Amino acid sequence: MGERENSMGRRLTRRGLLAGGAAAAAAAACAPVSAVPAARGAAAGPAPLPGGDAVEPFHGVHQAGIATPPQTFGVFAGFDLRPGTDRAALIRLMRLLTDDARRLTRGEPALADTDAELALLPARLTVTFGFGAGLFEAAGAEGLAPKPLRAFKGDALQPRWSGGDLLLQVCADDRVTLAHALRVLVKDARSFATVRWTQHGFRQSPQVRAPGTTQRNLMGQLDGTVNPTPGSPDFERAVWVRDGWLRGGSTLVLRRIRMDLEKWDAADRTAKEFSVGRRLDNGAPLTGQAETDEPDFAALGPSGLPVISEFAHIRRVRTADPGQRILRRAYNYEDGLSPEGRPDAGLLFASYQADVDRQFVPIQARMAEMDLLNQWITAIGSAVFAVPPGCAADGWIGETLLS
Repeated sequence: MGERENSMGRRLTRRGLLAGGAAAAAAAACAPVSAVPAARGAAAGPAPLPGGDAVEPFHGVHQAGIATPPQTFGVFAGFDLRPGTDRAALIRLMRLLTDDARRLTRGEPALADTDAELALLPARLTVTFGFGAGLFEAAGAEGLAPKPLRAFKGDALQPRWSGGDLLLQVCADDRVTLAHALRVLVKDARSFATVRWTQHGFRQSPQVRAPGTTQRNLMGQLDGTVNPTPGSPDFERAVWVRDGWLRGGSTLVLRRIRMDLEKWDAADRTAKEFSVGRRLDNGAPLTGQAETDEPDFAALGPSGLPVISEFAHIRRVRTADPGQRILRRAYNYEDGLSPEGRPDAGLLFASYQADVDRQFVPIQARMAEMDLLNQWITAIGSAVFAVPPGCAADGWIGETLLS
């Protein structure tokens, strides 16, 4: 970069600038954390809207980002641990990640945050951590690792969207907040892990669709109608692990499902609704009037055939016991267009459940066997993670396994 004289006659060098920056960062770190955003926020312009200041609690029995009402934007980042990363290194990593995540989610910059202004609007930011099989191996706890999913009929899984030793699920109602939080957390992990994949998704925003209503995916379907209700006994049974080191935690299956939207567009509405077993306009089963009506699988049409086909999606994914259901926390993805204008689009299907083998696998097996919706969808990525419980204000995520 070269050297030049400043107005006081001193010579500015790259080394000097870096040293000065480090000193400034150290001074900021030693100052009260709340003083940094307050001082910078004073000159940041108009006051934020209520949604910008909204905070989701980080601490608790469970990690945030599971029972939390889904935010508008989400990113899933999978990491591979660097060779030589052991239990002691994992403890350092998770302490560091936890500290920065708790600060960012309450609207404060991380200790080494060089762009503190970007941290001041949390916008319901949540950071959720998941542990893959490689992390358990590094920790010397292989026997506790989640089992990988077997290959299902129709899968076309690609390594670039599958696997991973560590997961970060970062969600927020603001895309800038999300990007900044991800950048800070990836910097934390660099000495310990490399990025395997990142998958960005979106949902309809609170300005478009009231929170708590069922969202639409890119095929126009209402997605997640029969989700368990957070706080209900059925949710407690279906989502949270009740014993062992994972008590208060959960498990996550992340499937990247590519949609052939061009082929879907070519189908008529009757064929689409017959394949799903629900009306596209309001999500009602073909035997009902409203989204939440119970489907009547015994009902027959004028031809004597079931109104809801034996192979309709709604029937294939049906689980009679509410405690055996899964929590769908899905995000749409759209990653550009081909030269011919065909979208690379689909669903980041995030399924939370207490037990993958007991809950997710039977549903997926029935879909793979014969689901009419399979004409338009293909799973191209798959990963399984144990999601540790939450932590207290003086704790860190993963301590029940690693400490």
